[in-house]
Amino acid sequence: MKILTKPKYIYYSSLIIFICLLLGLTIHTIIVLPERDHRDNLTPQIIQGKMVWEENNCIGCHTLLGEGAYFAPELGNIYKRRGGSHGGAYFIKAWLKAMPTNIPGRRQMPQFNLTDEELHALIAFLKWTSEINTSSWPPSEKG
Repeated sequence: MKILTKPKYIYYSSLIIFICLLLGLTIHTIIVLPERDHRDNLTPQIIQGKMVWEENNCIGCHTLLGEGAYFAPELGNIYKRRGGSHGGAYFIKAWLKAMPTNIPGRRQMPQFNLTDEELHALIAFLKWTSEINTSSWPPSEKG
């Protein structure tokens, strides 16, 4: 009879270990997230850039911090990848204005005909996104 009760003890002890692990990870997340939050840095321009992002369905092709479609490159770190404060904004603006490139065999980004105000807002949003502490996500610089 004692042999039949051993699996029960293994089950309950494993259950307690996993519940403690889950609670520990939850508490750790609750402690760490406020330190990583930078919502207080939001400006009206960044909010407008997010609206431009959504209105043009950029996430339909691109990923942003791992979320979205995988048709086009990750844009969560595009500002830093393309020069940061030493040219990231200029690159993004020039890239968006030059689309589509009409290079055969390459995926093409449509021309959205964004105004300069919309371009600057979108760049501000992408810059803000690149400053989020993502714990080294994406794992490679290219996204």
